Amino acid sequence: MILNEAIDEIVDNIKGVSSEIDSERIEEMLDMLINANNVFIIGLGRSGLVARAFAMRLMHLGISVYVVGETITPAIYADDCLLAISGSGETSFIISTATISKKRGAKVIAVTSYEDSTLGGLSDLIMPIKGRTKIDTEKDYIKRQINGRHQPLSPLGTLFEVSTFIFLEGVIAELMHKMGKTEEDLKARHTVLE
Repeated sequence: MILNEAIDEIVDNIKGVSSEIDSERIEEMLDMLINANNVFIIGLGRSGLVARAFAMRLMHLGISVYVVGETITPAIYADDCLLAISGSGETSFIISTATISKKRGAKVIAVTSYEDSTLGGLSDLIMPIKGRTKIDTEKDYIKRQINGRHQPLSPLGTLFEVSTFIFLEGVIAELMHKMGKTEEDLKARHTVLE
């Protein structure tokens, strides 16, 4: 079934991301998140859903976190950090937000498939997550076949978005370990207003 093939494709991409993780970059990312006065998270579309899920877990860890665009999001300052999720690294609103953050002295972490993107160039740290993005479409069928690049079964940015979600869940596990937090600590901060 196509369903099974699509799941296998997604799982293979996640395994590829896992095998390419740079431990030095991870340590730097963890330190930036822990030492920031406030962490700001941004992503648009489905990447925005991933961003919100990550922000929720950071809040559970007791990290002061805001989702860019929410009405309660304060100003960003030099002792803060912005984590920006954009598969292409070219999403205009995210680039604008990263530019403002840099001008105000904040650190910027880019989660993207393209290290040499505009977002990558604005960032203090790039976490590369491979995956098909909106800009990854080779229109020439013959050229794709010759290069061994077949159309993925997962549409649009699915590979990037799902892989980023899993990667950031792994980051949460690392943060829990580094901060000495348990699942009970996270449960204590989970919402009760539901």
